[in-house]
Amino acid sequence: MFRAIVFAAVLAGVAAGLFATAVQSARVIPLIQEAETYEQASGSGHHEADGHAEGEGWAPEGWLERTTFTVITNVLAAVAFALLLAAAFALRGGVDWYVGVLWGLGGYAAFVLAPALGLPPEVPGAATADLAPRQLWWSGTALATGLGLASIFLFRRPVTVALGVFLVVLPHLIGAPQPADHHGLAPADLAHAYVVATLVSEFLFWVVLGGLTGFFFARLAAAPQRAPA
Repeated sequence: MFRAIVFAAVLAGVAAGLFATAVQSARVIPLIQEAETYEQASGSGHHEADGHAEGEGWAPEGWLERTTFTVITNVLAAVAFALLLAAAFALRGGVDWYVGVLWGLGGYAAFVLAPALGLPPEVPGAATADLAPRQLWWSGTALATGLGLASIFLFRRPVTVALGVFLVVLPHLIGAPQPADHHGLAPADLAHAYVVATLVSEFLFWVVLGGLTGFFFARLAAAPQRAPA
């Protein structure tokens, strides 16, 4: 079973990571590049909420370098998420590509959609609150949403459904950390287009990742294991 988990995660993660890079290259990355022109034209680094400018950090040079690092990042993230999905499939059983897609939608809700309600994807030069509180809220939101969805859809008892709804709503009742000034360097319509493009690309990524992980895991788990010599 461990072999099925690892191999399914690697196969699905590599394929989904490459797919995500292709989708991002169509819309997300061009929007990032456009936003970077406003950041460069400002003559300063990224501005934090307190008004102090950060020093200019590392940025990829040229299409090849940007694409290479995007592929590496997407594949590593996809394999990590696929490992979580495959481990859940091993515990639950009865998995195929369709069930994998449903779990992928759950991953999208927990790791993308719910956090984006409070902390939407940000273009370069966007005004943000301090990093540590944002990371803490994002992590708590993803965890609470994941546990909430599991309570609602896996256990399906009145008390667990009520608990699940509470967990899903709780992070938004607390509220995400927000900057004192929401003004960013990029135009508002560009920032909005980036949010939409990112959410759409992430949706497609999670559907593909879930479906492929379910497909590969079902095939590998059902394959006869070779006896040791």
